[in-house]
Amino acid sequence: MKLDLSRDYANADFIPDAAEYPPRWVAKAAAFRDRLGDRARCGISYGEGARQTFDLFLPETTPAGLLVFIHGGYWLNFTPAHWSHLAAGALARDWAVAFPGYTLAPQARIHQITDEVEAAISAAAQIIDGPIVVTGHSAGGHLSARMGCADRNPDWADRLVRVVPISPVAELGPLIQTTMNQTLCISREEAMFESPLRLDSVGLPVTVWVGAEERPVFLDQARWLADAWGVQRVVVLGRHHFD
Repeated sequence: MKLDLSRDYANADFIPDAAEYPPRWVAKAAAFRDRLGDRARCGISYGEGARQTFDLFLPETTPAGLLVFIHGGYWLNFTPAHWSHLAAGALARDWAVAFPGYTLAPQARIHQITDEVEAAISAAAQIIDGPIVVTGHSAGGHLSARMGCADRNPDWADRLVRVVPISPVAELGPLIQTTMNQTLCISREEAMFESPLRLDSVGLPVTVWVGAEERPVFLDQARWLADAWGVQRVVVLGRHHFD
């Protein structure tokens, strides 16, 4: 009998008051954009798809570089507009921050989403000069790690200086054994060529972050990627997948 791993990857089921988090994210993000005023440029198109846009937030001075934050949601949920407030730290250090949107499953497979994120970063990199750091959370952690894989060769590759996957899904294989895969449609072939764990990194600095109160599989996923790539892993005490 095939083992069902759905419970292992069900974050919300194990976080108290989980349903209250997304509305708080949206409210904080909207308030942050309002405070930025003209320095918030939202809905910049990088393709023809409805979700092929990115939000770009500018510091008060000439940007020192470009930070890219890729949102999570198991490639199924959320938009860049949930996370705008997470730009605050980078903006305070004079970095511009881009939040790519992408077509959600089932309208796009994960390998197509990877291509979309690369294209979004290319578009943002045409606007902002300087070094590029790519980060992202959960599914966005997977996508940020993919940007640091040796099989990718984007036109901004020579500007990429660091990748920071947060709570990444580095190995897609286990998700085949979840109910989510009825929508994600991950095949064993796609798991092979879209799992950062199974691919070589480009050799740039990488820091893998994860909360100590995460589900065990996310602690495993973070450790697997850090060990496979021989990079730093930071486990943050008292933090779970939603905070």
